[in-house]
Amino acid sequence: MKVPLSWIREFVDVTASAEEIGTLMGVRGLALEGLEQHGEDVVMDFDVTANRPDCMSVIGIAREIATAYKLPLAAGGTKVPPLQPNGKVPITIEEPELCCRYVGAVADVTIGPSPKWMQDRLAMCGVRPISNIVDITNYVMLELGQPMHAFDLAKMREDKIVVRRAKAGESMTTLDGKKRTLTGDMLVIADAECAEDIGGVMGGASSEIGSATKRVAFEAAYFAPSQIRSTSKKLGLKTEASSRFERGADRTAPPRAMARALQLLEQIGAGTFTGDATDNYPTPYQPKAMRLDRARISGLLGMDVPDDAVARILTSLGFEIPKTHYLGPKAEAWDVVPPSWRVDMHRQVDLIEEVGRHHGFEHLPTTFPGVEQAPPPSDPRIARDRRARTALLGIGFSEAISFAFIASKAAEPFLDGHEPVAIANPLSELFTAMRPSLLSGVIDAVSHNRRHGRPDVRLFEIGTRFSPDGETRGAGFAWTGLATPDHWSGARRAVDFYDVKGVVEQLAAEYQVTPSFSETKKAYLVDGRAAAIVVKGRTIGVFGQLAPAIAAARDLPATDEIYAGEIDLDALSAAAPAETLRAAALPKYPSVVRDVSILVADALSAETVRGTIRSAAPETLIQIREFDRYQGKGIPDGKVSVSFRLTFQSPDRTLTDDEVQGAMQRIMDALTRDLQAVQR
Repeated sequence: MKVPLSWIREFVDVTASAEEIGTLMGVRGLALEGLEQHGEDVVMDFDVTANRPDCMSVIGIAREIATAYKLPLAAGGTKVPPLQPNGKVPITIEEPELCCRYVGAVADVTIGPSPKWMQDRLAMCGVRPISNIVDITNYVMLELGQPMHAFDLAKMREDKIVVRRAKAGESMTTLDGKKRTLTGDMLVIADAECAEDIGGVMGGASSEIGSATKRVAFEAAYFAPSQIRSTSKKLGLKTEASSRFERGADRTAPPRAMARALQLLEQIGAGTFTGDATDNYPTPYQPKAMRLDRARISGLLGMDVPDDAVARILTSLGFEIPKTHYLGPKAEAWDVVPPSWRVDMHRQVDLIEEVGRHHGFEHLPTTFPGVEQAPPPSDPRIARDRRARTALLGIGFSEAISFAFIASKAAEPFLDGHEPVAIANPLSELFTAMRPSLLSGVIDAVSHNRRHGRPDVRLFEIGTRFSPDGETRGAGFAWTGLATPDHWSGARRAVDFYDVKGVVEQLAAEYQVTPSFSETKKAYLVDGRAAAIVVKGRTIGVFGQLAPAIAAARDLPATDEIYAGEIDLDALSAAAPAETLRAAALPKYPSVVRDVSILVADALSAETVRGTIRSAAPETLIQIREFDRYQGKGIPDGKVSVSFRLTFQSPDRTLTDDEVQGAMQRIMDALTRDLQAVQR
């Protein structure tokens, strides 16, 4: 809402500068968005919230400033005599629930330009001056917040004004020159035959004020907010009038606005009031008192507000406190009657908010609230996710955050035979399903980075996946480019399957879990380069090379090898040991290392060989590591040579050669018996 400072000072004698006013009003709930210098005047642009239609006017903002500066609110430049209706303007309201008040007055006019001071003020408020009569209606709207309209009475059939619903198929041309088809749920202002105005939104061209207009009928009315909001939306027509009516207008304002318009009419020499006016008000507004408890004020605000400050603030804002209901030394509450323009007042807390913001939230004491009980423990998933995040960041990955809802087509490769979780009211075709996997968003993020010139990308995301069976938390990651940073001291090497396997092992180690791996098939991974992550016989994730078709669908270069994986954090944390970490002394006794090379079928997995070794070995075997694999000259077809390094160590004694040799013999016997292995 743009308001010239000079206009505000007609209602409140404030000497502060525009900057000082803006600073104070900002902490009083009326933020200043900007200042514009216009000659010697300054235009203040306030951000008015949707629940404060009373501040869509000069007097409304002036009332707030007067309260903030503890100054009286003046009546304006000139005292306005009240309207004296004689009922001679024929006004019929057929829909009183949509228009509960309609004031009309007739005046003889001479059309011409409005005076410069009025044009300047309208222009500073962002309203284009048109003619003296139209400018009067706009001036009153800005000053008092009550939209008005003027009809050329000579163009109104039988001089009648009828407030009714539009007829089926009825149409009219509005002041913007567009022909609009109306529906039966829209309210119109009509003459004896046709609609001449879309009530509360925009007037019609057929009764527009023109240079030949001699007699006008001024309109000031109250329209139901929901009706204006619905009509404005259906027609795609937003106006200064509709923006005020749809928030909620003042039912008592129409006669005051009409009186002010008639005063301005004669003040600028644009015409004369004929004396004919009608105020059709079927159901007068009945204000209701609201109870305000003294104890509730301090209880809600956290500070004590003196009784006289409460009374001053409320009365300055236009609230009425009957003399018999003022707080006395022993009184606990009083009744407060909100003004008709405060349509946002519904509960006691609304009154307390008014007291609090104008007493000043800066007066709130800086004390800590009393703690009566220990805070509830944090959700254990928070700490669990933090551990996964720390591990992946430590490996060199960067975190990505993507939307939980994605396009149905993007979800298809990751459904694994499940139905997608569809969104009932999607924002667009890009957000029609909940993501079944984190990889969809992570891969999109990789594609975005590659398109912006990043050759080496390592990204992960921790979040929720959705399926018809419910929700699970997971960690998804993707890696493309070099396995290690490019440096002159070493050769360049692209990331491969085993680098990603190491990421999974490192992440599992964070939870003290040792996973095993088995071959798997997934629609989004390359066959033969995909593995399932298995813990205690349960598959908790997958990883491998991204299928070229999936990469191509996301505009990733065909030459890129992208490795991706996803692990179920719920299942991973469930497999972690329950006991907390314990400190252990460094080993006192030396370890013994033995290497063994064997020939086995090349179809066997390394995990199978390791499992056989573990099952045959004593507890003193603390580590198994593969350090060589060879196929070629000297190795029979269908066979592979694999070398393992086994480390033995006892926590309470030094192992003898006989003990270690006996363990090695049992291991070789098991490998020979179970896997038909041959020692080299």
